[in-house]
Order: sequence, then structure tokens, then C-alpha cells
Amino acid sequence: MAEEKKDNLITVNIDGQDLQVPPGTNMVEAVKMLGKEVPHYCYHPKLSIAGNCRMCLVEMGMPGRDRATGEPMLNEDGTPKIMWMPGPAIACGTKAAPGMHIKTSSPKAVESRESVTEFLLVNHPLDCPICDQAGECKLQEFSASHGRGYSRFVEEKNVKPKRTRLGPRVTLDDERCILCSRCIRFSQEVAKDDVLGFTDRGSYSTLTCFPGKELANNYSLNTVDICPVGALTSTDFRFKMRVWFLKESKSVDFESSVGCNTVVSSREGKVYRVTPRRNDEVNDTWMPDSGRELYKQIEADNRLSFSSVNGSQTSAVEALKAAAELLKGEGVAIVGSGRNTVEEQFVLKQIAEQTNAKGVYLVARYGDDDGILISKDRNPNVRGALATGLISDLPAEQLSVLASQIDSGEVNTILATKEDLVAAGLTAEQLKKVKLVVIDTHASETTENADVVIAGLTQFEKSGSVINQQFRIQKFHKAVPGPVGSIDDLAALAAIQASLSDETYPSVVGTVWEKIAAESSIFEGLSFKGIADTGNLLDGSAFAGLAFAEGKSLHFEPAVAEVAK
Repeated sequence: MAEEKKDNLITVNIDGQDLQVPPGTNMVEAVKMLGKEVPHYCYHPKLSIAGNCRMCLVEMGMPGRDRATGEPMLNEDGTPKIMWMPGPAIACGTKAAPGMHIKTSSPKAVESRESVTEFLLVNHPLDCPICDQAGECKLQEFSASHGRGYSRFVEEKNVKPKRTRLGPRVTLDDERCILCSRCIRFSQEVAKDDVLGFTDRGSYSTLTCFPGKELANNYSLNTVDICPVGALTSTDFRFKMRVWFLKESKSVDFESSVGCNTVVSSREGKVYRVTPRRNDEVNDTWMPDSGRELYKQIEADNRLSFSSVNGSQTSAVEALKAAAELLKGEGVAIVGSGRNTVEEQFVLKQIAEQTNAKGVYLVARYGDDDGILISKDRNPNVRGALATGLISDLPAEQLSVLASQIDSGEVNTILATKEDLVAAGLTAEQLKKVKLVVIDTHASETTENADVVIAGLTQFEKSGSVINQQFRIQKFHKAVPGPVGSIDDLAALAAIQASLSDETYPSVVGTVWEKIAAESSIFEGLSFKGIADTGNLLDGSAFAGLAFAEGKSLHFEPAVAEVAK
């Protein structure tokens, strides 16, 4: 297969350097392969070609052929004679063909781009110092390299609408818009919500919503991400922080089993925004708006900031000792979570074996999928629980089996992590019948009835890994520290396991992975450090018989299970 692909490659010449690429490769992408960049605004690798900004102009030529004979025209040294087009061509709309030559930095190409830049800046406001896009603005960057440094424009600039509400999460400053149409194409092609368009003509053209509609779909903020200037802005992030002050941490969206790759931007322990990270195998360059809101749970009013025993505040160390003592008895049940990391689920399995647990449970969460990047399974890591052996079958939405075990007296102690047991079907009366240890981040009716509460961390405050609907294991990294009284969930579980087994147990992600790789064949040869930034596909064939809930999405085709006759 590799040889076949190699045979299909064609040779193009970029700035005097030969490059082999697949036929039809976009020349913007071909130039990237050489470590160079053709300036562009309207082109986006995941959208259709519009070719309306004209910023990616290059010189292009093809090997000449004699019109009479059809034979190749050659130079004196025997090399093909290149027939250069009289005018520049757009690189985004030019696909690689055998023998094609392009020049990205010739005087003609540079002069053309300088003219385009001057035209784009004719009516553009001089508000870079107050613009949200400053620091990541393509117009700002390319005008520095292709601009004149002064303006020949003496007329008054056109004044367009400012602070226009396009939808609940997007605000438009139309005087900055360069009419690249990225947002329009995204709405049509990806979000399937065609609500944006241009009105008026020439320098009066304005971006707007269709009459009676607004940009309110769950992917609206992706238009802000792909806007190359400061026209489309996030209403939530607008004027809150300069982007060059932000620390960026690679993470994963926890709202469903799709596992969109994200970037968490923070400063001085506070998260300011969450944006998508490109992964062509999972989410391209997109993510749902709902996933961007998850960081607000960090400072929610019901956030647990300290541990407690019998309702009294105590240190995490004392709470862990009390938890271990309760779990040393008989009749223990474990309630894990699809929101736990692979590492936490692995240690939970060890605790379940150590306590000879009467049952190990997860709680399923289902919602409507959108066929794009929100799946029906709203847990990010059910497959992690299967892969680690914490559970052997898909979880139910209600803990009815555990409820019957409590009523019969078979279970008298419960260790629950990241789950509200009352919301999962248990009653407050049933919780009062058992000794209850809870590791969670937010107060709930379950924590109110718990004997021991251990304040844990959100996904933004720790590192770990999860397995998405493709059986792709993906890692995420700590972005901000947790509250002073909290403790890493993995460290808490490791401390409990150490107390139960009277042996030391690793409490750091990297060292726990040494045990995971040694004891679970599906993870053989893997380490936390060795997980690629775009994830690693695991062999999920052992679970092919399970009726997973997810349907088709952007990069996922559900396996078709045979119906038993």
C-alpha cells in the first residue's frame, strides 16, 4: 500500500525546490510541506474553496508543449521550458499537477499581495490596541510583512455596524470584517445552519443574519475561532484578557464520548476560555459551544473546597484515613463514573478487588446526538472502564441493582466517585442505611448524606486520559490548580488502596501507567508520555458485542452488530 501511494505521487516545483505530493494537493498545503507559508484569509483546510480574499496570489507556470507537434518544449540544457502565466494565480484554488511550478516570493507575487493588503486596509479601522484579536490576528501579521507602513487613503472610511448581536454567544464588529466568508461556509457546510450572508455591495458589503434568524446553533463560536480578524468575537471572552498573557494547556472535551481535542487558556490559576485543537481523526478543528462552558464549573457556587468527616470540616489526609477504615468492613460496593479518568478507573478496580466488593457500578448518561460532535453517550470514558476491567458490561442509567442490595442488607458501605447517587435512583433513606464515602467536586444530595466527603478536582485541574467512542485513548493536561482544600482524585484513590493493602501504591499518573501497561493487555506497550497528542487507537474488538449507544458523527461510524436470531 505504501509503495502504491508512493507511485501515485507527482512532482511540483516550489520556489526552485522539487516536492512530491499526491495529485490534486492544494498549493497552500503543498507550500506548508516545505515549512513555508502562503498568506491567506479566506482559505481554511476544512472548508470549501472560496478564493475571494486574493491574498494567496503566487506566480504559476506549467511545462510548455509545442502547439504543432504536442512535444514538450525544452531549454538548451534539456530541462522542461516553463510557460509562466501572465498574471498571478490564487494558491488556494490551484491544485498540484505534474510539472507545475510556482513562485511564492517573486517580485510579482509579493507586489500583488501588497496591493491586496492595501485594498483590505482601506476601510479597516485602526483599533488594534483595543481589538480582541490582537496577538492572533492574521491581518495584523500579514500587513506587517506585506503592508506599506503608511496609507495613501485620504477619504473618510466607511462606517459599518459595531457591537452587533448575531446570536447569544457571538458579537460582530462589522467594520473589521474583510468578507472572507469563512463563517458563512462553516454555517452551511459544518453546522448545517445556513443563517449568515452578505448584504449590500462593494465597500458597503456587510455580514448579517438572514431576516428573522440568528446565529444560535451549538457550534456558533467556531465562527469566532476561524475569523482571521477581529470581526466575530466571543461575547463571553470579549475584552477579558490579552491572548499573549494566556497559558495554553492541551485538553479534551468531557461533555460526551466524542472527545473533542481542546486548548484550555488560563492565567494565574484562572481559566478564561476553551477553544478547539485540531485533530483530523476526531474533531477536525471544531468543538461544540456547550463544551466551552464547562470551565465555569471550577468556580460554581456549589463547588466543594474542603473534605469532611461526619459533616465536620477536616483535612484531606484525615478524610482519607476515615474512608479507608470504613472500606475495611464487609458489604462494600463501588460506584465509579464515566467521568473518571482511565487511571482513576484502574485504581478503583484495585480497590474493588481489595475489598471483595459486592458490586461495581457506573451510571449511564444519554442525550440526543447531533451527528456532528455531540454523541448520545454523555460520559467521556465508559470505554475506559471497560478497558481497565472496572466493569464488564455497559452501565444502566439507574442504580436499581445497588438499591436492592442496600434494601436486602447485602451492601452496607459504598465508595462513590463523581456521581450523585440520588440522581441515579437511590433515595436519601437508602443512603442513610449505609456508610457512604464520596469523592466529588460539587455538593449534591449525595454529599449531604455522606459520612466522608473528599473534595476532588475537575478535569481542568488534573492530568489523565480518557477513551472516546472510537476506542482512541487521549490524554489531557492540568491547566490550573484546584482549591486549597481539594486533592487529586487519583492521589485520593491511591491513598485508600495503600491503606487497604498495607502497601505503597503509586499516586502519580506516569507511575500508575506502569501498572496499567503491565496488567492490561489492551494497553500493552503504552505509557502516559507515549500517548500521542492526537491519541492512540486501541484494539476494542473484545467489546464489539456490546450495544454502544453512539450513532454516526463527524469521524465515527458505529459498528454494526449482528442481531441474534
